Amino acid sequence: MFEFAWPWMFFLLPLPWLIRHFVPPATSVRQGVLFAPFISAYHATHIAAANRFNLRSLRLWGTLLCWLLLITASAKPQWLGDETELPESGRNLLLAVDVSGSMEIADMGDGHTNRLEVVKQVAGEFIQRREGDRIGLILFGTEAYLQTPLTFDHMTVASLLQDTVIGIAGRETAIGDAIGMALKRLQNASGETVLVLLTDGANNAGHVLPRKAAELAAQQGLRIYTIGVGGEPRQVSSFFGTRMVDPASDLDEETLKMIADMTGGEYFRATDRDTLKDIYRQLDKLEPSMKGNRMVRPTTELFVWPLGLTLIFSLLLALRWWRTG
Repeated sequence: MFEFAWPWMFFLLPLPWLIRHFVPPATSVRQGVLFAPFISAYHATHIAAANRFNLRSLRLWGTLLCWLLLITASAKPQWLGDETELPESGRNLLLAVDVSGSMEIADMGDGHTNRLEVVKQVAGEFIQRREGDRIGLILFGTEAYLQTPLTFDHMTVASLLQDTVIGIAGRETAIGDAIGMALKRLQNASGETVLVLLTDGANNAGHVLPRKAAELAAQQGLRIYTIGVGGEPRQVSSFFGTRMVDPASDLDEETLKMIADMTGGEYFRATDRDTLKDIYRQLDKLEPSMKGNRMVRPTTELFVWPLGLTLIFSLLLALRWWRTG
């Protein structure tokens, strides 16, 4: 749909006529006229006067056309597209994913897919379902760093999560630093804030202890949901017989429960792909996504076209005036 944003600008169209009729003209100096007694000279003068009249007429209409185009540009012509619903939400959702060396253990699926690959698949589906939320991604190992800031561009967040590799942030686990990174990114964020922290180990690196980080999170109103991943204990046959192996022996469930309790969240335990999917479905219920209903129209500004024509016609008039002296 076409419209003018400032249609009242067209009230300025008669401004040149008002100035011409109500503003006193500038004082002009009259020069004497030398009459030649020859008819040919008189005839030449008459033709020159007619040419000057035509030139003045051309200048007048050209100037009026430029004025009309200038007013049209000032009225801001616009083309409005179809209405689009923009997502709005008061929630900021940060995902903190452990990428330490222990995430390469393949105990949550078919025995060939490691923990991180399972997490990337399930968490990627979770991200795509969170319509209306701003989502950010934190990766942590020995260090914690922000992979993507809070954004409505869920496709980019999911894509960067899929590109994550084990050990990119170091081989150890800094849970406290991951929470600290989340607090740092949410200092100036408005609205409700939630952190989903997933790990398969215990805090053995970093500069901030998990308890201290949880206390700071509780003070700032950051709710933390913790997820511990790792397979169930199983019997393994070897040359010396069968023995019980616990692939999740390094998981510090007490610390993860403490973090969730102190911040008003919950702790979940994922032992395989299906239980991890169930956990993210529970998170969907505990923290339902908020869809916005603000309707907007994409706007294309068209004022450059009449403004450009004004410039072209002005240059043509100026060139014509210069050639005729």
